[in-house]
Amino acid sequence: MPVIYRLNTIRNAWPKPGQNWDWILVAGVILAAGLIRMHLFEVPLERDEGEYAYAGQLILQGLPPYGQIYNLKMPGVYAAYALVMSVFGQTPGAIHLGLFVINAATVLLLFLLGRKLVDAFAGVVAAASFALLSMGQQVQGIFANAEHFVILTAVGGILLLVYAADTNKRSTLFAGSVLLGLSFIMKQHGVVFIAFGGLYLFLTEITRKPLERNSLVMKCLVFLAGVTLPFALTCLILYQAGVFDKFWFWTFDYASQYVSSVPLAAGIALLADQLGGIVHSSILIWLLAGIGLTSLVWNKRSRAYGLFTALFSIFSFLAVCPGLYFRPHYFILLLPAVGFLAGLGVSSLCDLAGRQKTVPATKITPVLITICVLAYSTWQQREFLFFMEPREASRSTYGLNPFPESLEIARYIKNNSNDNDQVAILGSEPQIYFYSNRRSATGYIYTYALMESHPYALTMQREMIAEIERAKPKFLVFVRVATSWLVREKSIPHIFEWFNDYAQRHYELAGIVDIHDEKTSYLWDQDAQGHQIQSPFSVLVYRRK
Repeated sequence: MPVIYRLNTIRNAWPKPGQNWDWILVAGVILAAGLIRMHLFEVPLERDEGEYAYAGQLILQGLPPYGQIYNLKMPGVYAAYALVMSVFGQTPGAIHLGLFVINAATVLLLFLLGRKLVDAFAGVVAAASFALLSMGQQVQGIFANAEHFVILTAVGGILLLVYAADTNKRSTLFAGSVLLGLSFIMKQHGVVFIAFGGLYLFLTEITRKPLERNSLVMKCLVFLAGVTLPFALTCLILYQAGVFDKFWFWTFDYASQYVSSVPLAAGIALLADQLGGIVHSSILIWLLAGIGLTSLVWNKRSRAYGLFTALFSIFSFLAVCPGLYFRPHYFILLLPAVGFLAGLGVSSLCDLAGRQKTVPATKITPVLITICVLAYSTWQQREFLFFMEPREASRSTYGLNPFPESLEIARYIKNNSNDNDQVAILGSEPQIYFYSNRRSATGYIYTYALMESHPYALTMQREMIAEIERAKPKFLVFVRVATSWLVREKSIPHIFEWFNDYAQRHYELAGIVDIHDEKTSYLWDQDAQGHQIQSPFSVLVYRRK
């Protein structure tokens, strides 16, 4: 009884949620995040963003994905981009403004989740921690990758599942299940959050006293109906559009080859390398999250929602793991759990301070800790968040990948072609199609799959070649950047041999983009003739004779 009394005293010492202080703080967090992100809205699109933007552009023109572009991504993010661009416009700034809206919605949902399960202050800390972590350079957070869309739907679905567990409302359960199903449609990694939701629902129900078997069965059926509905509708839409076979091949058949190509030892090394840099960039927030996780052992109040906390943490980490690639932006999937744990950590420290019977400490100490943690984490990333210009931020994050250069390349192509002309890019730079608003002559907007060691590689190369020869595009763009191809030791060189002959017979050199650390040289038409390329990073533009 004394312990419970002290815990209640601590909680009663805080301002009540009805006083709106928590909502005001969250609004301030979202506003601050928007102001920080704003100066980087015009950062050039990276290649994944270019893919999504080009696919969204095609959707707005009435063309389905997988008929015009081939990739293993699920189509939800393409539709989401189409929606964002229909509202804000078809520019990098508009896309990144849309990302801010997506991120702000996720911040709000995480606040509501922390507020519901722990307390208002934990919700605010969770929201603020996530807002800062999710714009970090180490996770490429200012770029509108698919993971942002996955966690929006996943956190929304999880929040509704938590409410459904309290209220027993099947309509709330169904709505939450649909959102979890949408997270899978955004990207395959979302299936892990579906697994989390199903397990959490099942364990919550079987621990109720008394156990109602009929209710358990009905809720499981409602959950299964909700999570499968988005996928079923997606399959139906793509079937009616005539692209279901290609959708299935790319997102399941080829994807199964893709996720099995990284050896376990290499994956573990990648994880250690990436996670070390991510944690170091915001070390104090991760330390708070660690305190929140360990509080399940030493804090009685934390143990009350230990099932949710443990499962949410484990499954959020597992969402990063498919394929063992551990790319930086994959870790965005882990950040809601880290933010939630940070909020739980501060709330648990508040409980610990309250045991000293010092009321001011219960109010002031956690606030000071939170301010110091967030301030230091912001200071750690000050150069990127406040001082870099958009082009500089792209270079700092992605090195000499031709993302800033794609704007100028696309401008030249657009100014020297008409709306019906097609372009073929030998490389993985789909953002050029988007910028130029020109159709690709081939569905292979990425060339990674052609260089991988799987049974489809040579067939894919031949298919890409046939599509280009059939279309006779106005421009060929050859990207001489290693990261645009990822050639491996066992890669088949057939497409390079074909290109050397085909370009020489049917095309003339129209431009050279010579990429350097400090400055990129653009040489067009006559200026490109006879130029000696100085950098191992360059892009060649050819015009059909």
